[in-house]
Amino acid sequence: MPFVRISLRKGKSPEYLTALADTIQRALVETFDVPENDRFQAIHQHDENELLFDSSYLAGPRSGDFVYISITIGRPRTAEMKATLYRRLADLLGQSPGLRPEDVMIVISTSAPEDWSFGDGIAQMTNPDWRLRTAGGQQ
Repeated sequence: MPFVRISLRKGKSPEYLTALADTIQRALVETFDVPENDRFQAIHQHDENELLFDSSYLAGPRSGDFVYISITIGRPRTAEMKATLYRRLADLLGQSPGLRPEDVMIVISTSAPEDWSFGDGIAQMTNPDWRLRTAGGQQ
């Protein structure tokens, strides 16, 4: 049930944006125990003066292709799973859409089941049987 916010500068093609979003979902499925159909993503494109970043803070040098990926999850993952996701995302994004690892920043935030409403004005995951309502019964 991750929610992914993808922030980058404006100017990329629809194909680039699709590859970016698809690749992020692939990495989550492969490394983070996320069902394929559990996909919620928002792509935010910014003017140059609206997405500010240091070109060398703790990594880099970063280019104008910098992408910030914010992943909000419900169920905590181990440090090993997070490290595996970071590496896999950097590798896959290098393949498609062609991002350099230095240009990929990822932040993971954890929340509780009562922090999520998937619609209908209720917090579905507070119901003990909520997994039975998802395809495959996974979270």
